[in-house]
Amino acid sequence: MAGLTSALCSTFKKELLEGDHDFNNGADAFKLALFKANASITGTHGAATTNYSDMTGNSDELANGNGYSTGGNTLTNVDPSVSGTTAITDFADTSFTSATFTTRGCLIYNSNDSNSAVMVIDFGGDYTVTGGTFTIAFPAADASNAIIRIA
Repeated sequence: MAGLTSALCSTFKKELLEGDHDFNNGADAFKLALFKANASITGTHGAATTNYSDMTGNSDELANGNGYSTGGNTLTNVDPSVSGTTAITDFADTSFTSATFTTRGCLIYNSNDSNSAVMVIDFGGDYTVTGGTFTIAFPAADASNAIIRIA
């Protein structure tokens, strides 16, 4: 069944252990690409997603135009830290302006590491913006809420 499941991608976890992703020195660029509306998604995306090409290969990325550029927005990293016994990292909020589209979720990927997938986020429903600003507000950077947590 096609659709989205929120998950850290399994290959991302392996690549962390191999030292492929650096959230601290600015050498890696993390991007956020938007999926189409739920009814238009043909692939299955979640923990098994390995690359941005999994999204584009199924034509599941939101179309270019109307306030969205294919490939998505470059994210601003929040330096990794430790909260209690949990390692965390996060991103600054990101916005798409003058936007008119409907999206179901997003893919975060590392554009400097062969477009390796980091995580899939299902918004839990379709969200529509018409001639406005669509903002993705990341949660607080703490052990209970940070977008990436390793306990």
